[in-house]
Amino acid sequence: MTVPRNFALLEELEKAEKGNTDMTVSFGLVATDDTYLSDWQCTILGAQNCAVEGRIISLLLHCGEGYPAEVPKVRFQSKLNFPFISTTGDLDWKKYPGNMVQWSKNPGRKPDRNIEYLLKDLKATMSKPEFRKLQQPPDGATYD
Repeated sequence: MTVPRNFALLEELEKAEKGNTDMTVSFGLVATDDTYLSDWQCTILGAQNCAVEGRIISLLLHCGEGYPAEVPKVRFQSKLNFPFISTTGDLDWKKYPGNMVQWSKNPGRKPDRNIEYLLKDLKATMSKPEFRKLQQPPDGATYD
């Protein structure tokens, strides 16, 4: 059984507003009057021993009409140097080595196919040893 898009997103919003999420990631609606629950402002706290350790990474998610069966569109606001982030800040799914590439290959509502899981996967991917030595833009730099 597939959970309707708005029910899934309302459940995620309520969980985030109550603080019942991993405390190293946060997310909420960009605009409180977004009745379609489409645009989300998110943050990830950079993990220890990685190229973005201790940084607060800001990004935007857009949950389209196909959510939760389809992965949200991801655009970083914080400027970062990773091979899976384009020069405009968009996440390039074709180059992304994390677990989320399986999202659309397993359609339907899965407990781990949600905004929190996506943010935690991004954090884990940025923490991979092969990215540890990547030179990063100055903290606070953003995409134009």
